[in-house]
Amino acid sequence: MSEGVGPRPGGGYPVAEPPTYPGPTRERWIWTGIVVGIGLLIFGLLVFGFAGANRAPQPITVSDILAPGNSPATRFGSRQLEVVGWYVELPVPCSSTPPSIQGAGSAWLALDCPLRVLVPNQPQGALSKADLLRAGLRLAAPNGEPFPPASAPGTGTAGLEQLVFSGHFDDADAAACPANLIERCRNTLVVSSYTGLIR
Repeated sequence: MSEGVGPRPGGGYPVAEPPTYPGPTRERWIWTGIVVGIGLLIFGLLVFGFAGANRAPQPITVSDILAPGNSPATRFGSRQLEVVGWYVELPVPCSSTPPSIQGAGSAWLALDCPLRVLVPNQPQGALSKADLLRAGLRLAAPNGEPFPPASAPGTGTAGLEQLVFSGHFDDADAAACPANLIERCRNTLVVSSYTGLIR
């Protein structure tokens, strides 16, 4: 019998020792941590990025703004909103005897010359001032600039598309409107800009 092959004195056959491997080095732990950290960072950016995109303000329709219940100023306060509807401008001449206004700087909010309104549906035919104020949302701006060019009476936004207006209710200048117009001034959408519905 060859040496080293037969049974050991204590019985049984020799068993080779299992191989040993060096444990993770410090550098390996560092690189593993870096890779895991980068992965978590990318995952977090994707999750919070999509969540942020979902929180973007959605346009509110004129019908929702004018729904029965509390007034727009009460429901929304003065926070910035986006409101979608059909724009109509009625060239109402300014009265020779305008209402008494406490602050000259707030006249833009009280006067209706011209009358600018956002209505929920595409206008069909000419509409009177009373019709527009009853069915639509009154618009105003301090400089009168952020509005589309005037269109033919009754067409509303030249009959092309709905528009999205950015603005707020309950403007601070509403307090200077005549007493009988304060609520109307508070519930007027003070416009800062507008854009087409399809962007």
